[in-house]
Amino acid sequence: QVQLVESGGGFVQPGGSLRLSCATSGVTLANFAIGWFRQAPGKEREWISCITRSGDTAYFVNSLEGRFTISRDDSKRAVHLQINTLQPEDTAVYYCAAKPAGRGCSNSDNQYAYWGQGTQVTVSS
Repeated sequence: QVQLVESGGGFVQPGGSLRLSCATSGVTLANFAIGWFRQAPGKEREWISCITRSGDTAYFVNSLEGRFTISRDDSKRAVHLQINTLQPEDTAVYYCAAKPAGRGCSNSDNQYAYWGQGTQVTVSS
């Protein structure tokens, strides 16, 4: 059974940092690109980042590049999303998703085959 489980969310003050993790099981992680999405209250889910199967290329939505970094450790079956200088507008449920890696990364959620349940990030003073 394929499972993706996010962790690391929480409540943080503006300017703070969080490291989100996506733990995988039931899949050979090396066969998948991994993406991160988020859904803010009252908004549609949006793609924010993806790391290729090989881990040598990462993509970010333009507005977030510089504050977000993504990394993967296939030996530990995990992918991490580091978020720095958090702002209230970063408040959302963050999801990781696995995309079969035939064509690398994608910013389209319909390209991702497996999804986690999400982890809540709340940024507030």
